[in-house]
Amino acid sequence: MELNLREHQRAVVDALRNGFKNGHRAQLLYAPTGFGKTEVAIYLMQAAMQKGTRVAMLLDRIVLVEQTSMRLSKYHLDHGVYQAGHWKYAPDKLLQVCSAQTLERREDFPRIEMLIVDECHITRKQTTEYIKNNPHVKVIGLTATPFTNGLGRIYSNVVTGAPTEFLVHNKWLAPLRVFIAKEIDMTGAKKVAGEWSQDVVTERGMKLTGDIVENWITKTHEIFGGPRKTIVFCAGVTHGADLVQQFADRGYNFVSISYKDDDEFKRQAIEDFAKPDTEIHGLIATDILTRGFDVPDVMIGVSARPFSKSLSSHIQQMGRVMRPHETKEYGVWFDHSGNYLRFREDWDEVFSQGVNELDKKTEKAKKEPTEKEKKDSKCPVCSHIWPRGSYICPQCGHISERQNSITTVSGVMEELKGQKGVGVDRQKFYSELLFIAQARSYKSTWAAHKYRDRFGVWPRNLIETTSMPSPETARWVKSRQIAWAKTQKRS
Repeated sequence: MELNLREHQRAVVDALRNGFKNGHRAQLLYAPTGFGKTEVAIYLMQAAMQKGTRVAMLLDRIVLVEQTSMRLSKYHLDHGVYQAGHWKYAPDKLLQVCSAQTLERREDFPRIEMLIVDECHITRKQTTEYIKNNPHVKVIGLTATPFTNGLGRIYSNVVTGAPTEFLVHNKWLAPLRVFIAKEIDMTGAKKVAGEWSQDVVTERGMKLTGDIVENWITKTHEIFGGPRKTIVFCAGVTHGADLVQQFADRGYNFVSISYKDDDEFKRQAIEDFAKPDTEIHGLIATDILTRGFDVPDVMIGVSARPFSKSLSSHIQQMGRVMRPHETKEYGVWFDHSGNYLRFREDWDEVFSQGVNELDKKTEKAKKEPTEKEKKDSKCPVCSHIWPRGSYICPQCGHISERQNSITTVSGVMEELKGQKGVGVDRQKFYSELLFIAQARSYKSTWAAHKYRDRFGVWPRNLIETTSMPSPETARWVKSRQIAWAKTQKRS
């Protein structure tokens, strides 16, 4: 199979090459889930091999080693797997796929001239020392979440791929519809190094098992008419087992997998779940599936593991549901953890702009939203999160009273910020408004005014192209017409 990169992938290849020309020996490539970082890495490794350069890709999980080896074989790239006892062990090959754990146990690296580090935000002492002590080796780190403190001391240049918003607009990722559900109460919970203790998270998560199951049953039938493939990120191993039992009591087949299960059991469970005709309704994950899990027809994610500061984990989890699939118009996210509101401002920025500087947004414990902010963030009818600047729910069409976005609390004026990238693709929405305006012979400014009506700002940096309106956009326009008619009647 021939490897053909998309335009945005070729752009980062050129940027990395320019970075090396400008003297940056170790560079970090930031790109969100769905960008195709592995394809970019394979393209670079292929180009290096053609020049006779010895190159290795370092991965932090054995399952990722196997997946990468299979992809290389798909593109007919001859390679060895640097792992003791592996049937493809061949240290003389120009291209090596390496397990980080194997290298740490053996305390050696294959002889190479270029190193590609997958999930480089997971910094390992031996890898960091190798990069530092081998200035002749060119290094590229890959990550979707470059928020680990100290990455700027390892990598001197960051190359930013297209942000999530761009990938969603071009249908390389699916948008998310987020519902704020009954939340696990973490008030006064013990923290270790700024993050909530695992034991406390598990204990408190157990108290909400029934609500999580009931919400999933109700919402999946409301939205899809029945169950769809689901991933649940639970609060702990015991919580996962409890969820399995309560889903089974209601007639649904969920399978829990965790770090305590052997690799063969996890591999088989994921393979069965990935089948189009699987009988598994959902996987329940404890501290796994945030990396290297690619089942694109997963429609629903359930967040039931609260994080105080781990923006990385939050973004990685959502990414599992945003993979595009021919049957998927959007993914659905049920938030029982409070993570979406807790990390909303950071996620808005990453969604729209990506990451351009290392060590700028290192992870810190987040301030908890107030009860008023939590209440105001969601639709009172269906619990869908409000789009920024809108007072009409994109899920159920409920119209709220217009409220000033500036709220005064204890003499302090604060802006109650909205959110981006959930349920509404702004370029797509604007293009659909332009289509409606053209079809109905409205004034040329009609679309811009409707856009401002929804988001509170004029459309900027958007392309003047038309697109067939979605049912959601048509419903929104109709709701505005109804609201206007009611206003006229009262007048």
